[in-house]
Amino acid sequence: MRVIQFEIPNRGRRVGSVEGDVVRDLTSMEAGWQRVTDVFHAAEASGKSFEQLLRSVAQRNEIENLDYNALLEASPSGDSPFLHPPVDAVDPHHLLITGTGLTHLGSMQSRDSMHSEDQAELTDSAKMFQMGIEGGKPRPGERGAAPEWFYKGNGCNLRGHRWTLDLPEFAGDGGEEAELVGCYVIDSHGLPRRLGFSLGNEWSDHATERINYLYLAPSKLRQCSIGPELITDFDFQELRLSCQVLRNSEVIYDSGELLTGEQHMCHSLANCEDHHFKYPQHRQAGDVHIHFFGTSKLSYGSRDWVYEEGDLVQIVPESGAALKNSIKRSAKSANATVAVSPA
Repeated sequence: MRVIQFEIPNRGRRVGSVEGDVVRDLTSMEAGWQRVTDVFHAAEASGKSFEQLLRSVAQRNEIENLDYNALLEASPSGDSPFLHPPVDAVDPHHLLITGTGLTHLGSMQSRDSMHSEDQAELTDSAKMFQMGIEGGKPRPGERGAAPEWFYKGNGCNLRGHRWTLDLPEFAGDGGEEAELVGCYVIDSHGLPRRLGFSLGNEWSDHATERINYLYLAPSKLRQCSIGPELITDFDFQELRLSCQVLRNSEVIYDSGELLTGEQHMCHSLANCEDHHFKYPQHRQAGDVHIHFFGTSKLSYGSRDWVYEEGDLVQIVPESGAALKNSIKRSAKSANATVAVSPA
């Protein structure tokens, strides 16, 4: 099932399901459903599954419909209905954005190209990747090798389709990462519950990371985008997609076909989820988790340009709607440092 979150100006936020070019406005039937998390909590209270409850409301004859193509073209700063990220939280501080790296063969090659001058020497990236090859897909009930894990911020860093992605004035550059994203809510018993998957652009700063691999952590503290849809029944085995960067409507980068999903990863979905949610602080009731699962290819290692204001990044799946975001450069401050005052 394809689920979206959107907003109608002067009417508020809504939850919808996508059927072809039509959006079924579920909130027109259930006024309390302003977010996907509202649907989840209603489903938990009723004893139904998340998808069962969604389908039962989407099938009502008197439901209101919208034009999905118009929503996909709408800007969040305009007067028309527009899309939000397909999953978010009322309080952004109760949403955690994280990711798992070195999960795809291409990711290890891209990382090595940034950090290794001597390709004959086995890098830390190569060692970590080999650990995944050997132990990243354990048998059910067993804990495998831990993948690389990183923190990307809270809900303040989350953006949706057609929202801008910030290029901070202190950044070395911007860097697109076309990925699959897992979307989760922790239920009232402290158990992680997977809502589904979305497309994601795990926007990072590979120029800063290249200075030293210990700068990986700060290079990830950037905005990111997910959307346009939450897919509740995607099986995570394989997805074919591509990524393009457009400048003044001309393509300046085309990734070609990118393969993702468990068939193209050295870690299983179950192993990635186990290692993320094994920490008790990641199992706090009501919290929302957005988790990026890695990519196989970046533009950074093969291009001679840097991101500029107005560039458009689009991540295009083999079917369904593309995720599109334009780049906005932060204005340079007269005094770029942050001064801390005594309390």
